[in-house]
Amino acid sequence: MDQGLVRRLQAQVAEQLTERQSDPAGRLSVADQRLFARNLIAEAIDGDTQARLRNGQPLRTEAEEDALARAVFDRLFGLGRLQRLLDDPTISDIEINGHDRVFVAYRDGHKLPVDPVADSDAELVGLVRLAAARMGRTERRFDAAQPELRLQLPDGSRLHAVMEVSGRPCVSIRRHDFELSFLPQLTERGMIDRPLEAFLRAAVLARRNIVVSGAIGAGKTTLLRALINEIPAEERLITIEDNLELDIDRFPDLHPNVVTLEAREANIEGHGAVTLESLVRMSLRMNPDRVFVGEVSGPEMLPMLLAMTQGRDGSMCTIHAHSARGVAARFEQFGLLLPQQLSAEATARLVANAVDFVVHIGGDRTASGRHERHRTVEAVLEIVDADGQQLIANEVFTPDGQGVARPARGLPLRPSSLAQLTAAGLDPGWLGARR
Repeated sequence: MDQGLVRRLQAQVAEQLTERQSDPAGRLSVADQRLFARNLIAEAIDGDTQARLRNGQPLRTEAEEDALARAVFDRLFGLGRLQRLLDDPTISDIEINGHDRVFVAYRDGHKLPVDPVADSDAELVGLVRLAAARMGRTERRFDAAQPELRLQLPDGSRLHAVMEVSGRPCVSIRRHDFELSFLPQLTERGMIDRPLEAFLRAAVLARRNIVVSGAIGAGKTTLLRALINEIPAEERLITIEDNLELDIDRFPDLHPNVVTLEAREANIEGHGAVTLESLVRMSLRMNPDRVFVGEVSGPEMLPMLLAMTQGRDGSMCTIHAHSARGVAARFEQFGLLLPQQLSAEATARLVANAVDFVVHIGGDRTASGRHERHRTVEAVLEIVDADGQQLIANEVFTPDGQGVARPARGLPLRPSSLAQLTAAGLDPGWLGARR
């Protein structure tokens, strides 16, 4: 496609849109702008077609004109050539190492190089700046003084970009599959089985505090979102994230009373930062029924665990760990990094008092060490107590030969926990089901 023509038509339509928006009759809404722009694009392409006829140039096919119209529209309202990748539901990740070295990972696990998303690295930086200016909750900078950008795009995708500190500007985009937002869907995909689905649903309804663990990209956010979507609609929920990903406000019928809080970086003068730790403390003054931290990775650990022990039963968070039992070590590391420098014993006691269950997502690895796209929950621990630095836990679900969580033999749950889960609708017979 002639990108020069795309830019010329985009500039022409943008000028017409600007003129219309300055009309004293009133500004167009965003929806009306988009509709008006489509009409202007069609007129602009028709004008170019007439010019081609006069000059004896070959005419475009209908498919080529449709592609041209979309390219112009994407430059006006989207992210240019990058938009076609964002609109492809089969893509899970987009990796850009300079404007002309672009790779996409598909949901079935394979990865391919694709066409450039810009004509130059400078144009790529311009695309990212455009996203930073108009697509986040607040306008953000992306320049030599602020060489890193983290941003949620309108479709829920998570964008991370760097410049100056890398040889070329680099962009990573992780797509979120909002079709996988409910436990039955995770069962259909094989992430959990029916006994585990029933167990997790009962744990949520019984207001148990849950930590979801796993490696980077394991599907922790997906599982946490599905757990949250089991909560009754009358509850007031507050989510706290470094970058918005859970997006439970996309389900207003399920959760009409939701507050989403997002951390904020400092401005160029070093002012205005709002940390996850501050947001957790802030959330406790907002009368939540439950609090959710997208990922615990530092000082926010302490107020989150304290919230779990102070009347916010049923709260949840995710944490990066390579095994269910590795969660204890992660909390211990975070405790040592606190200004209070919690001892390992104090951290273990706090975790034991706060957390009821750890749900760990594993995943088969390829020879190169990367996780495949078929992920499964491999273990569930019930946190019982602490003995010095060690957490005492029951293995409620354990991995089978394929790394899939199955009910452990002997019903290894505390009687009080089993009674709570049964009252919330769990059939204890499920825990004896091996499928």
